[in-house]
Amino acid sequence: MKLVRYGEPGKETPGILLKEKVVDVEAFGEDFGEKFFETDGINRLRKWVERNLKTLPLILISDVERFGPPLKRPSKIICIGLNYADHAKEASMELPKEPIIFFKSTTAICGPSDPLVIPHNSTKTDWEVELAVVIGKRASYISEEEAPQYIAGYCLHNDYSEREFQLERGGQWVKGKSCDSFAPLGPYLMTPGEISDINNLKMWLKVNGKMMQDSSSMHLVFKIPFLISYISQFMTLLPGDIISTGTPAGVGMGMKPPLYLKKGDIIELGIEGLGEQRQEAI
Repeated sequence: MKLVRYGEPGKETPGILLKEKVVDVEAFGEDFGEKFFETDGINRLRKWVERNLKTLPLILISDVERFGPPLKRPSKIICIGLNYADHAKEASMELPKEPIIFFKSTTAICGPSDPLVIPHNSTKTDWEVELAVVIGKRASYISEEEAPQYIAGYCLHNDYSEREFQLERGGQWVKGKSCDSFAPLGPYLMTPGEISDINNLKMWLKVNGKMMQDSSSMHLVFKIPFLISYISQFMTLLPGDIISTGTPAGVGMGMKPPLYLKKGDIIELGIEGLGEQRQEAI
C-alpha cells in the first residue's frame, strides 16, 4: 500500500493511493503515527479497506491541493552520514568504518511540495536526495537478520543541510540539518511488499531543471538491515521512527566552485517506486 496524508499543515487526513485516486480512510479512526504502527496498523488498515472500499470517498490526485508528510510526527529522525563512497570523496572525508549517526529535528518535517524556507543568515543551504526507512515496531538489540521484520515502509526524503551551520559553527551536525522545512517526506509511504529490490532503486535530484544527483540505492555502503540492527544497539527505535540512509554524490558543497540554493530555485527529486517531490526555495 501507499500511505498518504493530505490537507492543510497540521490538519492532514489519512488516505491510501489507489491508481490515480486517493482513498479517504479517515473513518478508520487512526492517523499514521506511533500507535498505528505499533498495533499492526498497516495490516489492520489493509483488511479494513478491503471490506469497506466500495463505500469510501475517492478523490482524484489532481484534486488534492496538498500532500503532507505520509506519517504523523515520529519520535526521531536518525540520519546516516557519508553512506555513499562518491559522496564521501566529494566532501573530502574518509569513508567511515562504522555508520556516522546524527539526528534531525522532527520540526523540520514537511510535505513533499511545501516550500523550502531558506534559514535566516544562511548562505550555504544544500540539497540531498535520500532513501528513508520507517520503523514498524519497537526495536532494541536486534540482529541484522531480524531487521526486515521491523520495517513499516520506505519513503523519499530530501535531507536539506545548511553547510555553514553544520560544519563551520562548531558542535554537532544537527544544527545544519534541523531548520524548518529541511525534511520534506513523501509523497507516500510504500509498504515493503510493494518493492522488489530496495537495493536497486534509481534516485535523482535536479535544481532548476539541471540534473545534480543521479545514482542508485545499490551504492549504499551500509545496507538497511545492518543500519537498523546497528542503531538498535545504541537506542530503542520506536514505531514510526525514520532512518534516512544517506545521499550520493552531486550535492552543492561538492561542486567546484560550491553551489548553494537561493530564493526562487526549484528543487525536484525522486526515487524509483517512491514518487517525486518538488520544492521552491523562498
